[in-house]
Amino acid sequence: MDSNLAAYFLDRNLADGRGADTALVCGDRSVSYAELVALSARAGHVLGSLGVHKGHRVLLALSDGVEFVAAWYGAQRIGAVTAEVYTFLTAKDYAYYLDYTDPAAVIVDATTLEPVRQALAGGARARVLVTGVPDAELRPDESPLWTLMERAPAELDPVPVAADEVAIWKFTTGSTGSPKACVHPAGNPLASFRNYALGVLGLRASDRVLAVPKLFFGYARDLVALFPFGVGGTGIAFPERSTAELLFELIERHRPTVLVNVPTMMSAMVAHPAAAEADLSSLRLATSAGEALPEALHRSWDDTFGVEVVDGIGSSEAYHIYLSNRPGEIRHGSVGRPVPGYTARVLDEAGAELPRGEIGTLEVGGPSVAGGYWDAPEKSASTFGEHTVRTADLFSQDVEGFFTYRGRADELLKVGGVFVAPSEIEHCLLGHPDVLDCAVLGHPDGGLIRPRAHVVLRAGATTATEELREFARARLAGHKCPREFRFLEALPRTANGKLDRRALRAEETA
Repeated sequence: MDSNLAAYFLDRNLADGRGADTALVCGDRSVSYAELVALSARAGHVLGSLGVHKGHRVLLALSDGVEFVAAWYGAQRIGAVTAEVYTFLTAKDYAYYLDYTDPAAVIVDATTLEPVRQALAGGARARVLVTGVPDAELRPDESPLWTLMERAPAELDPVPVAADEVAIWKFTTGSTGSPKACVHPAGNPLASFRNYALGVLGLRASDRVLAVPKLFFGYARDLVALFPFGVGGTGIAFPERSTAELLFELIERHRPTVLVNVPTMMSAMVAHPAAAEADLSSLRLATSAGEALPEALHRSWDDTFGVEVVDGIGSSEAYHIYLSNRPGEIRHGSVGRPVPGYTARVLDEAGAELPRGEIGTLEVGGPSVAGGYWDAPEKSASTFGEHTVRTADLFSQDVEGFFTYRGRADELLKVGGVFVAPSEIEHCLLGHPDVLDCAVLGHPDGGLIRPRAHVVLRAGATTATEELREFARARLAGHKCPREFRFLEALPRTANGKLDRRALRAEETA
């Protein structure tokens, strides 16, 4: 069976009579399925003219928009392997990705061109395609993507791709070291689409999907530019950085039915002065992933907006979401139960399954697990089994089968001889009405480890340390209560929006 992703997610819509339907919206521009198929064909021709062929890697360093989606599908159409990176990185970061992926081509825009130029000057190699920059400003070794696409044919048959042939690289967040690429065959996004997008979210042709994270993040890209296309729906993309104000505007303007969200933005939207007047009535549901969703924040969202949030957890290693709540069956404070087709077990240090209620590391099995990390055989061997992933995430499972996130195994603090999960303290403090964001780190105190809370207060709040300490004491065991609080304007976060504990630790010691 041909599993070319361009054929499945784009071309099928033409065969099903949806060529005139809107596939993608970006600003004032609406692109039909017929137009997007043609754009992807043109992009595929351009890549092929530069010597890119089946199995070659194409690195996208593009802002969200029509060009991103067309180029991504153009690469998939010719059987190339796509990988994406954030658009606000340094030249050093891009040099790492270029060296690691060794791409046949890298596609950049006005935001990423200069740092990629600097990275290439350091010795990295790749053919460079540029969009969003006047052709006259390009160097001789750089090619204008859009100009070449306008000259290219609008038809290109997809190259046959088997389900077990590599199609996508998904990068880890790099929160515990340099980002690693999880190597995924073409069958994995198809399995995730069927089991999660259809089996859990029930995506339909009438859905219009808007994402808070940017498209380089697979969680957003799949839910905006793959999964909706699988049912003839519409994805909504925008190049600007996400803010609460912008999201309220985009929701009012484009009337999405599904909002792909993350807890950090949920908190910002709830705390925004315009929250009470915001019109989110077009939304039938929101998703949450990327980091743990505190129960208090989830309930505040419900009270403020009344839009059901389907919280779940996934990873680059397993391609997408593998544990999730279900629409109409939400358990606050839980990430739900396994997505259809997936299994999950809570294990002890020896790898034995623990009884319900006990905390251990999570092992996930399913049809979309990666083949391993690129060029990391030892790490791959310790992480991946036969269609399974041994995570570093701590979970418990209740008698009804719902899983609750308990933090990262490598983030546990040993306080008074007892292991403490920072997430438990963070979720407690986030229940205070004045706390917008929070992170807890361990710090040495007289030879002992104590939890220290780093807190971001809502605008205008004057809550002091003693009030927060008493709030925690009323809800946590004594050894878990932070003795020290540090108040910050914002917490450092990765490009994916996750808390960057390494950066916070560096700020502490700076």
